Amino acid sequence: MSKIQKIRGFQDIYGENAKKYRHVVDTFREIFELYNFKEIILPYVEDISLFKRSVGEATDIVQKEMYVFVDKGGREVALRPEGTASCVRAYIEEKMYAEGGYHKLFYEGAMFRYERPQAGRYRQFHQIGAEIFGVSSVLADAELISMVDKALKTLNINFKLEINSLGDFQSRKIYTEKLIKYLKSYENHLCETCQKRIDLNPLRVLDCKVESCKEITKDAPKITEFLSEQSEKRYLQLKEYLKALNVEFVENPRLVRGLDYYTDTVFEFTTDEIGAQGTVAAGGRYDNLVEQLGGPPTPALGFAAGIERLILLVKDLPKEKPLVAVVPLTSDYNIQALNLSNSLRNNNIKSETMLKEGSLKSMLKTADKLKSDYVIFVSDKYELKEMSSGQQEIFYNPDDLIDAIKGKI
Repeated sequence: MSKIQKIRGFQDIYGENAKKYRHVVDTFREIFELYNFKEIILPYVEDISLFKRSVGEATDIVQKEMYVFVDKGGREVALRPEGTASCVRAYIEEKMYAEGGYHKLFYEGAMFRYERPQAGRYRQFHQIGAEIFGVSSVLADAELISMVDKALKTLNINFKLEINSLGDFQSRKIYTEKLIKYLKSYENHLCETCQKRIDLNPLRVLDCKVESCKEITKDAPKITEFLSEQSEKRYLQLKEYLKALNVEFVENPRLVRGLDYYTDTVFEFTTDEIGAQGTVAAGGRYDNLVEQLGGPPTPALGFAAGIERLILLVKDLPKEKPLVAVVPLTSDYNIQALNLSNSLRNNNIKSETMLKEGSLKSMLKTADKLKSDYVIFVSDKYELKEMSSGQQEIFYNPDDLIDAIKGKI
């Protein structure tokens, strides 16, 4: 019988990568807490119209990448491809806006996109992100960006921050007309995908990685040349605030992000250490999306980070607690060994009861494979062995033994 294998584009995260996953998530969670964000746990499945109306029907996500199916109730639903739209839907549906003030939410979990798997990119991938609803001040943009900057620095990841402004919808409308006119004059030299994008989603042409398209768009009109007075003021303030917070950045007028809902501020944290898929965290402002999805006019902004990509970049994990392996010398001492392990854990000491029986030599070998720092041989006495030095001590009272281990670790 053939063995069952995981589906292409999906993965098991275990061992060292599972430790890195938890380290990334815990680091972001601790920083979210410092900035007073509250967690929201979102559903994996949503009505497909949520993403068509928010992400945009002309985007690659909606046109090519969503996992879509009809459920038993005849509804067309999708596995969530990103978190912001679901967050906005929850903000509206749960009437958070009626509570007054503003809301700072964060989420974490799996997203799904049917795209070509490669390093750091899977069909089921994981994101951690945050959204702010009800604040129009540029202070929020600067704080959100500085929060991500802090998290990545805490993880000791090398990155570059790129920022841009897409302006308000009116600014973008004027710019889009100019851009389409420019792109049409080079249409036959663009890649096949970008030729389709000219009318559907022209801003995405600026983000194309094909060399011929990059060369053509190098001299395309810049969106920052078409900003309204208000958008230009916001952009200048953002740069001023980031400098005040000692957040280093570069301006990238080609940075547009792939989703239709962005307005004004957009940003990306990138690295050159994981190949073509260099964006590790990105986001921006989307002041019209809440209203677009049926809620009251609400300014908003957010970001998301790809956990798999961050796993590739995490080099150092926090030091783990020392491990104590408890080895009963014969089955007569199993209960004694179980009680000792329980007492160690009650004293916040990580322990492993030797569950696999065998010779003393084989159990020591197992303890070594488990990377035990200490081994306790349990019989009518307790023999403590330090694995690194080989030094051994004998105890007759478990409390004295535990006190000695506490002193060592």
